[in-house]
Amino acid sequence: MDFYLIRHLTKFLYADLVSESLMEARMHPRSDNNQRCLSFSLSVSPRCRVFSYRDHMGNNVHHFDIPGEHSQLVIIAEALVEQQPLGEIPQSLGPAAWNELDALIALGDFSEMLLPSEFAKPSPALLDLAQRLDVRRRDDPLVLLHQLNASLYDWFEYDPRSTHVNSPIDEALESRKGVCQDFAHTMIALVRHVGIPCRYVSGYLYHGEDNKDRSTEDATHAWVEAFLPHVGWVGFDPTNNLLAHNRYIRTALGRDYADVPPTRGTYRGSKDSELYVAVKVAKYMDLPPLDRDMPVPEDWSILVERAQEPPTPPAHLLHLQQMQQQQQQQ
Repeated sequence: MDFYLIRHLTKFLYADLVSESLMEARMHPRSDNNQRCLSFSLSVSPRCRVFSYRDHMGNNVHHFDIPGEHSQLVIIAEALVEQQPLGEIPQSLGPAAWNELDALIALGDFSEMLLPSEFAKPSPALLDLAQRLDVRRRDDPLVLLHQLNASLYDWFEYDPRSTHVNSPIDEALESRKGVCQDFAHTMIALVRHVGIPCRYVSGYLYHGEDNKDRSTEDATHAWVEAFLPHVGWVGFDPTNNLLAHNRYIRTALGRDYADVPPTRGTYRGSKDSELYVAVKVAKYMDLPPLDRDMPVPEDWSILVERAQEPPTPPAHLLHLQQMQQQQQQQ
Protein backbone atom coordinates (compact mmCIF):
# COMPACT_ATOMS: atom_id res chain seq x y z
CA MET A 1 0.00 0.00 0.00
CA ASP A 2 1.02 3.64 -0.48
CA PHE A 3 0.38 6.72 1.66
CA TYR A 4 0.02 10.20 0.20
CA LEU A 5 -0.10 13.59 1.89
CA ILE A 6 -2.02 16.20 -0.09
CA ARG A 7 -1.87 19.90 0.71
CA HIS A 8 -3.99 22.25 -1.37
CA LEU A 9 -3.86 26.02 -0.92
CA THR A 10 -6.36 28.41 -2.48
CA LYS A 11 -6.06 32.17 -2.01
CA PHE A 12 -8.48 34.81 -3.28
CA LEU A 13 -7.26 38.41 -3.27
CA TYR A 14 -9.91 41.12 -3.72
CA ALA A 15 -9.19 44.56 -5.16
CA ASP A 16 -11.30 46.18 -2.39
CA LEU A 17 -12.87 44.99 0.83
CA VAL A 18 -15.76 42.57 0.28
CA SER A 19 -18.57 42.28 2.79
CA GLU A 20 -19.50 38.61 2.50
CA SER A 21 -18.17 35.37 0.95
CA LEU A 22 -20.20 32.22 0.44
CA MET A 23 -18.14 29.23 -0.60
CA GLU A 24 -18.27 25.47 -1.02
CA ALA A 25 -15.24 23.23 -1.51
CA ARG A 26 -14.75 19.72 -2.84
CA MET A 27 -11.24 18.90 -1.63
CA HIS A 28 -11.89 15.98 0.74
CA PRO A 29 -10.65 12.73 -0.91
CA ARG A 30 -13.18 9.93 -1.18
CA SER A 31 -13.01 6.65 0.75
CA ASP A 32 -14.06 3.94 -1.66
CA ASN A 33 -12.68 1.14 -3.83
CA ASN A 34 -8.93 0.96 -3.23
CA GLN A 35 -8.69 4.39 -1.57
CA ARG A 36 -9.16 5.41 2.06
CA CYS A 37 -8.90 8.93 3.44
CA LEU A 38 -7.30 8.57 6.87
CA SER A 39 -7.49 12.22 7.88
CA PHE A 40 -8.68 15.54 6.48
CA SER A 41 -8.66 19.12 7.70
CA LEU A 42 -9.85 22.35 6.13
CA SER A 43 -8.52 25.68 7.43
CA VAL A 44 -10.15 28.96 6.43
CA SER A 45 -8.94 32.53 7.00
CA PRO A 46 -10.74 34.72 8.04
CA ARG A 47 -11.86 32.17 10.59
CA CYS A 48 -15.39 30.87 10.29
CA ARG A 49 -17.51 27.83 11.03
CA VAL A 50 -17.28 25.16 8.31
CA PHE A 51 -20.13 22.73 7.63
CA SER A 52 -20.08 19.56 5.54
CA TYR A 53 -22.39 17.15 3.75
CA ARG A 54 -22.29 14.47 1.05
CA ASP A 55 -23.91 15.08 -2.30
CA HIS A 56 -25.85 12.49 -4.30
CA MET A 57 -22.62 11.12 -5.80
CA GLY A 58 -21.09 10.55 -2.37
CA ASN A 59 -18.69 13.48 -2.70
CA ASN A 60 -17.63 15.26 0.49
CA VAL A 61 -18.63 18.93 0.30
CA HIS A 62 -17.61 21.64 2.79
CA HIS A 63 -19.34 25.02 2.85
CA PHE A 64 -19.04 28.22 4.86
CA ASP A 65 -20.11 31.86 5.06
CA ILE A 66 -17.82 34.77 6.01
CA PRO A 67 -20.15 37.74 6.74
CA GLY A 68 -17.56 40.33 7.82
CA GLU A 69 -15.41 42.57 5.65
CA HIS A 70 -12.20 41.04 4.32
CA SER A 71 -9.66 41.65 1.54
CA GLN A 72 -8.56 38.04 1.03
CA LEU A 73 -9.77 34.51 1.60
CA VAL A 74 -7.35 31.64 2.23
CA ILE A 75 -8.36 27.96 2.20
CA ILE A 76 -5.86 25.23 3.11
CA ALA A 77 -6.93 21.59 2.76
CA GLU A 78 -4.75 18.77 4.10
CA ALA A 79 -5.42 15.06 3.64
CA LEU A 80 -3.67 11.78 4.34
CA VAL A 81 -4.75 9.03 1.95
CA GLU A 82 -4.01 5.31 1.88
CA GLN A 83 -4.03 3.58 -1.52
CA GLN A 84 -4.28 -0.17 -2.01
CA PRO A 85 -3.01 -1.72 -5.27
CA LEU A 86 -5.57 -1.92 -8.07
CA GLY A 87 -6.31 -5.11 -9.96
CA GLU A 88 -5.01 -5.62 -13.46
CA ILE A 89 -7.22 -4.32 -16.27
CA PRO A 90 -7.25 -6.56 -19.37
CA GLN A 91 -6.63 -5.29 -22.88
CA SER A 92 -9.96 -6.62 -24.17
CA LEU A 93 -13.25 -8.16 -23.07
CA GLY A 94 -14.41 -9.97 -26.21
CA PRO A 95 -17.02 -9.16 -28.87
CA ALA A 96 -19.96 -10.13 -26.61
CA ALA A 97 -19.11 -7.26 -24.26
CA TRP A 98 -21.24 -4.74 -26.18
CA ASN A 99 -24.39 -6.81 -25.60
CA GLU A 100 -23.40 -7.43 -21.97
CA LEU A 101 -22.90 -3.71 -21.47
CA ASP A 102 -26.32 -2.88 -22.91
CA ALA A 103 -27.92 -5.48 -20.64
CA LEU A 104 -26.27 -3.96 -17.55
CA ILE A 105 -27.31 -0.44 -18.59
CA ALA A 106 -30.92 -1.62 -18.97
CA LEU A 107 -30.85 -2.91 -15.38
CA GLY A 108 -29.08 0.08 -13.79
CA ASP A 109 -29.40 3.84 -13.45
CA PHE A 110 -26.72 5.28 -15.72
CA SER A 111 -28.71 8.07 -17.38
CA GLU A 112 -26.64 10.90 -15.84
CA MET A 113 -23.44 9.41 -17.24
CA LEU A 114 -24.90 8.71 -20.68
CA LEU A 115 -26.66 11.99 -21.48
CA PRO A 116 -24.92 15.19 -22.63
CA SER A 117 -23.86 17.56 -19.84
CA GLU A 118 -22.75 21.19 -19.63
CA PHE A 119 -19.14 20.67 -20.75
CA ALA A 120 -19.41 17.22 -22.36
CA LYS A 121 -21.90 17.37 -25.20
CA PRO A 122 -21.92 16.69 -28.94
CA SER A 123 -21.08 19.38 -31.46
CA PRO A 124 -20.17 19.32 -35.17
CA ALA A 125 -16.48 19.56 -34.17
CA LEU A 126 -16.81 16.64 -31.76
CA LEU A 127 -18.63 14.45 -34.30
CA ASP A 128 -15.93 15.25 -36.84
CA LEU A 129 -13.29 14.13 -34.34
CA ALA A 130 -15.27 10.94 -33.66
CA GLN A 131 -15.10 10.15 -37.36
CA ARG A 132 -11.39 10.96 -37.59
CA LEU A 133 -10.57 8.73 -34.62
CA ASP A 134 -12.99 5.97 -35.69
CA VAL A 135 -15.01 6.21 -32.49
CA ARG A 136 -17.87 3.78 -33.10
CA ARG A 137 -19.09 0.46 -31.76
CA ARG A 138 -16.34 -1.87 -32.97
CA ASP A 139 -14.08 -4.54 -31.50
CA ASP A 140 -15.21 -4.43 -27.85
CA PRO A 141 -15.77 -1.50 -25.45
CA LEU A 142 -12.46 -1.90 -23.60
CA VAL A 143 -10.39 -2.09 -26.80
CA LEU A 144 -12.11 1.07 -28.02
CA LEU A 145 -11.39 2.89 -24.74
CA HIS A 146 -7.71 1.90 -24.69
CA GLN A 147 -7.33 3.17 -28.26
CA LEU A 148 -9.28 6.39 -27.62
CA ASN A 149 -7.17 7.15 -24.54
CA ALA A 150 -4.02 6.94 -26.68
CA SER A 151 -5.55 8.79 -29.64
CA LEU A 152 -6.57 11.82 -27.56
CA TYR A 153 -3.10 11.92 -26.02
CA ASP A 154 -1.65 12.16 -29.52
CA TRP A 155 -4.35 14.47 -30.93
CA PHE A 156 -4.07 17.24 -28.32
CA GLU A 157 -1.05 19.22 -27.22
CA TYR A 158 -0.95 19.79 -23.48
CA ASP A 159 -0.84 23.57 -22.94
CA PRO A 160 -1.84 25.11 -19.56
CA ARG A 161 -2.35 28.53 -21.19
CA SER A 162 -4.64 27.42 -24.02
CA THR A 163 -8.07 27.38 -22.30
CA HIS A 164 -9.81 28.70 -19.20
CA VAL A 165 -12.14 27.21 -16.64
CA ASN A 166 -15.35 27.79 -18.63
CA SER A 167 -14.00 26.94 -22.09
CA PRO A 168 -16.26 24.68 -24.17
CA ILE A 169 -14.50 21.67 -25.68
CA ASP A 170 -14.86 23.20 -29.14
CA GLU A 171 -12.07 25.67 -28.24
CA ALA A 172 -9.68 22.83 -27.50
CA LEU A 173 -10.85 20.92 -30.57
CA GLU A 174 -10.18 23.91 -32.80
CA SER A 175 -6.69 24.63 -31.44
CA ARG A 176 -5.84 21.01 -30.62
CA LYS A 177 -4.48 22.29 -27.31
CA GLY A 178 -5.81 22.01 -23.79
CA VAL A 179 -5.43 20.95 -20.16
CA CYS A 180 -6.62 17.80 -18.42
CA GLN A 181 -10.10 19.27 -18.07
CA ASP A 182 -10.39 19.54 -21.88
CA PHE A 183 -8.98 16.05 -22.45
CA ALA A 184 -11.47 14.61 -19.96
CA HIS A 185 -14.51 16.44 -21.35
CA THR A 186 -13.67 15.42 -24.90
CA MET A 187 -13.25 11.77 -23.96
CA ILE A 188 -16.47 11.76 -21.92
CA ALA A 189 -18.48 13.19 -24.81
CA LEU A 190 -17.01 10.68 -27.28
CA VAL A 191 -17.50 7.70 -24.96
CA ARG A 192 -21.12 8.62 -24.22
CA HIS A 193 -21.65 9.03 -27.97
CA VAL A 194 -21.23 5.25 -28.39
CA GLY A 195 -23.39 4.39 -25.37
CA ILE A 196 -20.79 3.73 -22.67
CA PRO A 197 -21.49 5.37 -19.27
CA CYS A 198 -18.67 7.79 -18.50
CA ARG A 199 -18.04 10.20 -15.63
CA TYR A 200 -15.62 12.98 -14.70
CA VAL A 201 -13.13 12.45 -11.86
CA SER A 202 -11.59 15.37 -10.00
CA GLY A 203 -8.57 14.78 -7.80
CA TYR A 204 -4.80 14.72 -7.59
CA LEU A 205 -1.97 12.90 -9.33
CA TYR A 206 1.27 12.07 -7.54
CA HIS A 207 4.25 12.92 -9.77
CA GLY A 208 7.23 10.79 -8.87
CA GLU A 209 10.77 11.34 -10.08
CA ASP A 210 10.56 8.37 -12.45
CA ASN A 211 7.16 9.27 -13.88
CA LYS A 212 6.95 11.13 -17.21
CA ASP A 213 3.55 12.76 -16.74
CA ARG A 214 3.01 15.82 -18.91
CA SER A 215 0.37 17.35 -16.64
CA THR A 216 1.68 19.85 -14.09
CA GLU A 217 2.32 18.71 -10.54
CA ASP A 218 1.30 21.94 -8.79
CA ALA A 219 -2.39 21.73 -9.71
CA THR A 220 -5.39 19.45 -9.33
CA HIS A 221 -5.95 16.81 -11.98
CA ALA A 222 -8.91 15.37 -13.90
CA TRP A 223 -9.53 12.09 -15.70
CA VAL A 224 -12.52 9.89 -16.60
CA GLU A 225 -14.08 6.61 -15.54
CA ALA A 226 -16.06 4.39 -17.91
CA PHE A 227 -18.37 1.58 -16.86
CA LEU A 228 -17.71 -1.84 -18.42
CA PRO A 229 -19.02 -5.39 -17.94
CA HIS A 230 -16.89 -7.69 -15.73
CA VAL A 231 -14.57 -4.88 -14.54
CA GLY A 232 -16.95 -2.08 -13.44
CA TRP A 233 -15.73 1.54 -13.43
CA VAL A 234 -12.28 1.87 -15.03
CA GLY A 235 -10.23 5.08 -14.93
CA PHE A 236 -8.57 6.48 -18.06
CA ASP A 237 -6.29 9.52 -18.20
CA PRO A 238 -6.02 10.79 -21.81
CA THR A 239 -3.79 13.68 -20.70
CA ASN A 240 -1.02 11.22 -19.88
CA ASN A 241 -2.21 8.14 -21.84
CA LEU A 242 -2.47 6.08 -18.65
CA LEU A 243 -4.95 3.92 -16.83
CA ALA A 244 -5.75 5.51 -13.47
CA HIS A 245 -3.80 3.53 -10.88
CA ASN A 246 -2.78 4.08 -7.27
CA ARG A 247 -0.99 7.39 -8.00
CA TYR A 248 -4.45 8.84 -8.74
CA ILE A 249 -6.27 10.24 -5.71
CA ARG A 250 -10.00 10.66 -6.27
CA THR A 251 -11.73 13.64 -4.68
CA ALA A 252 -15.08 13.96 -6.47
CA LEU A 253 -17.17 12.35 -9.24
CA GLY A 254 -19.64 14.08 -11.53
CA ARG A 255 -21.05 14.40 -15.02
CA ASP A 256 -18.34 16.95 -15.85
CA TYR A 257 -16.34 19.76 -14.23
CA ALA A 258 -19.47 21.84 -13.57
CA ASP A 259 -20.48 19.30 -10.88
CA VAL A 260 -17.17 19.15 -9.02
CA PRO A 261 -15.03 22.34 -9.04
CA PRO A 262 -12.59 22.38 -6.09
CA THR A 263 -14.12 25.71 -5.00
CA ARG A 264 -17.29 27.50 -6.01
CA GLY A 265 -18.95 30.52 -4.48
CA THR A 266 -19.82 34.17 -4.60
CA TYR A 267 -19.09 37.37 -2.69
CA ARG A 268 -20.42 40.91 -2.25
CA GLY A 269 -18.10 43.71 -3.27
CA SER A 270 -15.46 44.46 -5.88
CA LYS A 271 -15.77 42.43 -9.05
CA ASP A 272 -11.98 42.35 -9.45
CA SER A 273 -10.19 39.45 -7.76
CA GLU A 274 -7.14 37.25 -8.23
CA LEU A 275 -6.88 33.55 -7.51
CA TYR A 276 -3.69 31.76 -6.42
CA VAL A 277 -3.59 27.98 -6.25
CA ALA A 278 -0.84 25.64 -5.06
CA VAL A 279 -0.97 21.87 -4.71
CA LYS A 280 1.60 19.55 -3.17
CA VAL A 281 1.29 15.75 -3.20
CA ALA A 282 3.97 13.84 -1.29
CA LYS A 283 4.44 10.09 -0.92
CA TYR A 284 5.41 8.53 2.39
CA MET A 285 6.54 4.92 2.63
CA ASP A 286 5.17 2.96 5.62
CA LEU A 287 3.72 6.09 7.15
CA PRO A 288 1.90 5.46 10.47
CA PRO A 289 -1.77 6.48 10.16
CA LEU A 290 -2.75 9.94 11.43
CA ASP A 291 0.85 11.09 11.99
CA ARG A 292 0.42 14.85 12.31
CA ASP A 293 4.18 15.46 12.76
CA MET A 294 5.30 14.14 9.39
CA PRO A 295 7.96 16.18 7.61
CA VAL A 296 6.85 18.31 4.67
CA PRO A 297 8.90 19.77 1.81
CA GLU A 298 10.49 23.11 2.71
CA ASP A 299 8.94 25.00 -0.18
CA TRP A 300 5.43 24.03 0.96
CA SER A 301 6.14 25.11 4.54
CA ILE A 302 7.15 28.53 3.26
CA LEU A 303 4.05 28.69 1.10
CA VAL A 304 1.61 27.92 3.90
CA GLU A 305 3.34 30.35 6.26
CA ARG A 306 3.13 33.20 3.77
CA ALA A 307 -0.46 32.44 2.85
CA GLN A 308 -1.61 34.37 5.90
CA GLU A 309 0.49 37.44 5.12
CA PRO A 310 -0.45 40.41 2.91
CA PRO A 311 2.54 40.15 0.48
CA THR A 312 1.99 38.12 -2.68
CA PRO A 313 3.56 34.61 -2.41
CA PRO A 314 6.49 33.80 -4.72
CA ALA A 315 5.42 33.30 -8.33
CA HIS A 316 7.53 30.17 -8.78
CA LEU A 317 5.62 28.43 -5.98
CA LEU A 318 2.10 29.47 -6.93
CA HIS A 319 -0.02 29.02 -10.00
CA LEU A 320 -1.91 32.26 -10.78
CA GLN A 321 -5.25 32.20 -12.54
CA GLN A 322 -7.70 35.05 -12.91
CA MET A 323 -11.20 33.65 -12.73
CA GLN A 324 -14.20 34.05 -10.45
CA GLN A 325 -14.34 31.61 -7.54
CA GLN A 326 -13.33 28.50 -9.51
CA GLN A 327 -10.15 26.58 -10.27
CA GLN A 328 -9.24 25.02 -13.59
CA GLN A 329 -7.92 21.50 -13.40
CA GLN A 330 -4.69 20.84 -15.23
